[in-house]
Amino acid sequence: MSAATNRPTNRKVVLVKHVTGMVGPEHFRLENEPAREPGDGELLIKTDTLSIDAFIRTSLNDEEGLHTQVPVGGTIVALGVGHVVESHAPGFAPGDMVSGPLCAQTYATMPAAMFQKVDASLPPATYLGALGLTTGLTAFFGIRDVGQVKPGDTVLVSAAAGAVGCMAVQIAKNLGAKVIGLAGGPAKAAFLVETLGLDGAIDYKGEDVDARLKALAPDGIDVFFDNVGGELLDIALDNIRERGRVVICGAVSQYNDQKHVRGPSLYLRLAERYARMEGFTVMHFAAQYGEAFAQLAAWLAEGKLTMPEQVNEGIDSFPSALRQLFEGGNTGKMLVRP
Repeated sequence: MSAATNRPTNRKVVLVKHVTGMVGPEHFRLENEPAREPGDGELLIKTDTLSIDAFIRTSLNDEEGLHTQVPVGGTIVALGVGHVVESHAPGFAPGDMVSGPLCAQTYATMPAAMFQKVDASLPPATYLGALGLTTGLTAFFGIRDVGQVKPGDTVLVSAAAGAVGCMAVQIAKNLGAKVIGLAGGPAKAAFLVETLGLDGAIDYKGEDVDARLKALAPDGIDVFFDNVGGELLDIALDNIRERGRVVICGAVSQYNDQKHVRGPSLYLRLAERYARMEGFTVMHFAAQYGEAFAQLAAWLAEGKLTMPEQVNEGIDSFPSALRQLFEGGNTGKMLVRP
């Protein structure tokens, strides 16, 4: 509590300067302030868990990018789950667990319209991972609606040991596909096969990706779910089958220098093989969130989905957790518990 105001102390991560290249501790500062009393229609929420997502990096540039930019001195954007401390909004009461854009801070005072109540019987992190907007729901729509994965398809997923990738490969398996994952390092490749039950995995750091892909999928791939971009996208395009689908979910290899994004050089494979490449964000499917949530929850209850978590304790760990995400240091969902 703040002695001066008798209100909780909010500790937050603010942007010191816009980011060029790799994100680092020099870009952030930790600040304390009294939590603001909620006004009409607002909630005061105590943060329980924050999601570390690749999109955060795209909000830290010095010009407009894929997402609204955080101003210098502004609190870093992040999705999270927390508990209502005070409510000045109908339909919300102290103790309710809510999910929404809490930002990188220990307490948030925000409009109730930005949050939704969630079932407190499930662990809070579930709503950021398997049932999360930027993770489970993103993977669901990318695999089912954009990739149109069907039984018998051969599906390749990049960053398959990351949060979205973990979900994408399992959803594709649940839909009856043969699934191959791309991941960095032998431990992650082994995790994909031994824990998630994939049909094959390729360590892009230590193996010849094209040769291994041709060995695992000699007839080519039907769907490539891409989280990385760059060279891996070109290799996938070179192995795409006729009427194949390339799903552009993200391009984490390009986020550190968005002024010089490198596009695919083998895009003519799309014309040669009557294939298509389509990008999306989860926001394009807002009308179907309920349906996707119900299906993911059912698979979760049936043991057909699993999400490993890497939890960083303390709001001060937020900057290092974000950097670690871009260094490929996580398997599954990266979280911060303030």
